[in-house]
Amino acid sequence: MPIQQWLEAIPPLLVYVIVGLVIGIESLGIPLPGEIVLVTASLLASQHADLSPLWIGVWASAGAIIGDNFGYLIGRRGGPRLFAWMGRKFPKHFGETQLEHARRVFQKRGAWAVFFGRFVALLRILAGPLAGSLHMNYGKFLIANALGGVVWAGGTAAAVYYLGVVAEKWLKGFSYAGLAIAVVFGVVGMFVVKRRLARAAEKLDEPAEEEVTPA
Repeated sequence: MPIQQWLEAIPPLLVYVIVGLVIGIESLGIPLPGEIVLVTASLLASQHADLSPLWIGVWASAGAIIGDNFGYLIGRRGGPRLFAWMGRKFPKHFGETQLEHARRVFQKRGAWAVFFGRFVALLRILAGPLAGSLHMNYGKFLIANALGGVVWAGGTAAAVYYLGVVAEKWLKGFSYAGLAIAVVFGVVGMFVVKRRLARAAEKLDEPAEEEVTPA
C-alpha cells in the first residue's frame, strides 16, 4: 500500500500532523483520502511502538473539528460560489444531484445530519460548507460537529488499532496465506460496519411520516 509505505518512512510526529491536515482539508470540502490515511496510520500504530493510537485519534479529531468549522465559515460567506467551483472541479462527486441530496438531508435533519454525516463520504466533505450556506445555528453545529468528529475519528482509530494488535498476535505462527486471509476478513468487516453506519445516516433523508388529520 503506497500510503502505508509513505507513512512508515516519516517520524511519528509528522504522521500525526499529516493525519490531522489531510482530514482537516477534507473537511473544508476538498475530496482527500482522509479515512484511508486514518485507517492506515491506526494500523501502523498497532505494529510500531513509536506511534500512539491515542495521538492519532486526537489529531484526527482535531482536524475534523477545525476543518469543519472553517468549512462552515466558508459556506456561510460564499456557499454558492464554493459549490459551483466544486461542481466544475469534481463533477462526479459534487454534481447538482449530489448537492441537492445533501441539502435535503441538512434541511430536514440539521444537527443530526452533521453528526451522522461524519460516517458518510459525501456528507463528511460537505458538512461544514453546507451547514454554513444553510445558516444553521452555529452552537448546534459546533456541538454536533465536535461529537461527530470525536466519535468517528477516535472510534475508527481505536477499532482499527485493536484489530491490528489482535491480528498480529493471532498470526505469529501462521503463514503469509493466513495473514492475507485475515486482512481480507478485516477489510470486509470494516466495510460491513461502515455500511451499517451509512444506512443509519441515509435514514435521515427518509421523509417524515405525514400526520393524518381527522376529517
